[in-house]
Amino acid sequence: MAVSVSVLSYIISLSILSNSQISFSNKMRVMSSDLKKEITDLENEIRKSMKGLGFNIHIYPEKQDLSVIYEQGYGEQTMPEEYVETLANSKIVTVNHLLPRLTQMVKWEEKDQSVLLIGVRGEVPIAFRGENRKKTLIDPVKIGDIVLGHELHNKYDLKPSDIIKFMGKEFRITATHPSRGTVDDITAWMALSTVQELLEKPSLINGILALECNCESIDRLGDIKKEIAQILPNTKIIEKESKALARAEARNKVKRTGEKQIQNFAISQKELIVNQSLTAKLFVLIIAALSIGWISYLTFSNVASRSVEIGILGAMGFGGSNLILLIISRAMLMGIAGTLCAFAVSFVLVPVFWGNAIFVSIFMDPSNMLVLTCVPILLACGAAWIPAVKGALKDPAVILRNE
Repeated sequence: MAVSVSVLSYIISLSILSNSQISFSNKMRVMSSDLKKEITDLENEIRKSMKGLGFNIHIYPEKQDLSVIYEQGYGEQTMPEEYVETLANSKIVTVNHLLPRLTQMVKWEEKDQSVLLIGVRGEVPIAFRGENRKKTLIDPVKIGDIVLGHELHNKYDLKPSDIIKFMGKEFRITATHPSRGTVDDITAWMALSTVQELLEKPSLINGILALECNCESIDRLGDIKKEIAQILPNTKIIEKESKALARAEARNKVKRTGEKQIQNFAISQKELIVNQSLTAKLFVLIIAALSIGWISYLTFSNVASRSVEIGILGAMGFGGSNLILLIISRAMLMGIAGTLCAFAVSFVLVPVFWGNAIFVSIFMDPSNMLVLTCVPILLACGAAWIPAVKGALKDPAVILRNE
């Protein structure tokens, strides 16, 4: 019973600790999965917002006065169109989409109307990202086509498929924009090469639009400026604030908060497991000490009650080390029997209370089995050692004379 109680207390402690660790691991997986899903959902919303709100990083020539940009919405200085190719073929990571454009306010002589003419080409993909490069946000306008803002098509009752003359050339209207209440209502979109030809600015652009990647950074804009400046040193960068950026920042905040919560949970659970482990070890040590005392007491009692037998054996020459070995062997058999009884009980209790997974983790672990099979037997033999030695050292003549 003493050995069985000791072994069972150790197995129960292992079961409780294993259950805590498995619960902790499962909870961590669930929390990480939930956070990942939440972040993915937020990123999808951000991408949708970015698609609707447009690009937020604007790259201009170095000599461009930004006050002019803020005043009229476009710059007068130009830069080579090849800049966008240079940027796309680099290892840039802070922006995703690149859209070169040439913008200028012109006179639509045929209608006596001021128009903000915008020339764009197909989005230039970031080359090194390969299959992982982002999808196009704005569809390019084909050569010979034109897209009109609300004020332009509404004022002159123009519809898609209509043919119009613009700056002496004919264009087919392919799309019209709804009212936006901004300067976009008087914009006309054409292919970049067409606008370069109309404005006599071949292979020139006055801006590159980009979309910053949703990367968490202490100085987000500073990192973007630093990276682009290394690739295109003769440029300057501004960031256009938008609701999409606010959502991106909210996403990063949610990510940081979620990671912090997971970290705090992990710390608290590890502290709990450590406390449980210390408590379990103390519990097992107390039980083991009591069991050793119990076995020692029983051995002392057994040796005392068999003093005549011990005296006779000693008189017959079966004393000393032989007698010690006999008593220790009895304690060893007691340890083996107690361990087997504890195993039999635990084979029933552990699966019922903690599940088969805990049972397997305990009894399939070589280190656990080594402790469970060897330590109880050694403790039983150790507890019986002193009574065995005392009993074996008694003089058989003294024992028999007194008896």
